Formats: sequence, C-alpha cells, structure tokens
Amino acid sequence: MQELKINHLAVLVCFVLLTGLGFAWYGPLFGEPWMEMVGIDPENMEVPGAGIWITNIIATIAPLYLLAWLFTKLNVRSALNGGMIGFLISFCFILLSDMTSDMFAGAPYGLAWITGGYSVVAITVSGAILGAWKKFQS
Repeated sequence: MQELKINHLAVLVCFVLLTGLGFAWYGPLFGEPWMEMVGIDPENMEVPGAGIWITNIIATIAPLYLLAWLFTKLNVRSALNGGMIGFLISFCFILLSDMTSDMFAGAPYGLAWITGGYSVVAITVSGAILGAWKKFQS
C-alpha cells in the first residue's frame, strides 16, 4: 500500500476556501449578530491592522497542516472519513471549548454557536477535501 504524504496544494485550496468562508460567515451570514454579541459598533469600527491578518493567516494554515499531517498518520483516504474526523475534532476541541469559555465569561449563548460553528464547518469541509485529495510518497 502506498504511503500518504501531505498534499500542499490541497492545504492551499482549503486556506483559500476558509478565507472566503470566514468573510461570508462573519459578513452577510452572521456578521450583525456576531458584532452585537461582541459589542462592536459597525458605525465606529476601525480597519484592523496587519497584525490581525498575519495572525489570521497563521491561525488558518497551522490547523490545516496539522490536520493534513494527522491524516497521513491515520491513513485517511476518503472525503467521508476526513470530514468525519474534522467534525469530531472541531466539535470536541473547539465548539465545546468555546461554549464553556463563553458561558463562564457571561457571553451570549449564541456567540459560541457562531464562532465555534464556523470552526466546525471549516474543519469538517477541510477534512473532507484533505481526505479526498490524496498524495502519495514517490
């Protein structure tokens, strides 16, 4: 059986997809309720500096590479398996953690569903792509 390796092109495609999903998620889909829950006034909102975008790039690429590496170790070879693993990881480690933190912080309950929900959708879709788009050792 051929040994899997990280598909860098698949990781790049996932990065671009998640960037677009983030703009849609925190824009037209859930932007207004999210801003209200975190206390951002759209009228007085400042344009973020470069630091937040650099951090966002790293925070998007690092989990994608970790997921891609994990899939090589777990021998994930299908979109269904990749998506399922992505869902379980994001639900257990991100959504539930966000919910607990937000509840202890007194944040609105729906905030965790917006922020954690993005992560669940993003990592599930990325898992499906990375699971389906295989690359093998030569």
